[in-house]
Amino acid sequence: MIGSLFNLARPLIHKFDAEAAHRLTIAALAVAPAFKPASDDPVLATEAFGLSFPNPVGLAAGFDKHAEAIDGSLGLGFGFVEIGGVTPLPQPGNARPRVFRLPEDGAVINRYGLNSEGMEAVAARLAARRKRGGLVGVNLGANKDSADRAADYAILAGRLAPLADFLTINVSSPNTPGLRDLQAESALDDLIARALAARNEAATGGKPTPVLLKIAPDLTLPELDGMVAVARKRRIDGMIVSNTTIARPDSLRSAAKAETGGLSGKPLFAPSTRLLAETYRRVEGQFPLIGVGGIDSAATAFAKIRAGASLVQFYSAMVFKGPGLIGEVKAGLANEARKAGLPRLSVLVGRDAEAIARGETI
Repeated sequence: MIGSLFNLARPLIHKFDAEAAHRLTIAALAVAPAFKPASDDPVLATEAFGLSFPNPVGLAAGFDKHAEAIDGSLGLGFGFVEIGGVTPLPQPGNARPRVFRLPEDGAVINRYGLNSEGMEAVAARLAARRKRGGLVGVNLGANKDSADRAADYAILAGRLAPLADFLTINVSSPNTPGLRDLQAESALDDLIARALAARNEAATGGKPTPVLLKIAPDLTLPELDGMVAVARKRRIDGMIVSNTTIARPDSLRSAAKAETGGLSGKPLFAPSTRLLAETYRRVEGQFPLIGVGGIDSAATAFAKIRAGASLVQFYSAMVFKGPGLIGEVKAGLANEARKAGLPRLSVLVGRDAEAIARGETI
């Protein structure tokens, strides 16, 4: 039903520029009546990071940047949502226009630049809905003009850990100058150590909030080696593979392909899935992974699981396919588990990681 309604409304929605359409969507979800989706197929239940997910399909960061529409998003059927990126102090981000649809490519380019209403505004919204349930992660970013960006992540972790189910250290956005420099091994080690210390202090005797690391798809394998080594050394709780890419494949056809920013959507699927498989091989089961990038069907979501993802996230595909995609993906994943005669989809995590890493199949 919801998919059919979107298909009818899509021509009108796409008459707005991409950011205006996004804001209208957030506003609608923010005021939507509380809605509890149908119970998920038990075969989709997933354990990761010490949390129990009703299904492994999540909303990626970047959609609900300011924590305005958490309950509306969960009501669409997501097993979890990740809000943000959030910065300690409010910042406007880059000048508009800063987000572009690439309809011929099933892709989006954005150069938002971590526009954020700031940590305190987000903390107030998280606190106000905390008792309503649903799993909510918070994506953390540094202020553009910060003199000590590692300190920004520690400040955010300490303030938001008590209000979130997991935190994500985002050092992989391409739209804040110099941010990806924090992916270097020595800088990353210091940053994670400080963020974890702040997280632990905020736990005040309770179980510490899981902390994940989100990486770029443009890493070389030696760079990936260094990041995984730091993540394992610091006993981080998980990794998210991957953020948007600065690459521009020759296959792009849309008029907006030359715009600067991070490319997401269908063209990101193959490189991000190969990087996911390479990450899975290096992690060696020490912690779970979330697969992001180019998911636009049950088949592409299942490929992420076969490559090593315990959970998956998407956002860009809904620009073109609408929220009906959520149910389609969940139904398709449940069908894959039942075809294999398995009690849980999670048994299939990493089944084809070696072959995908070698480039033999996706």
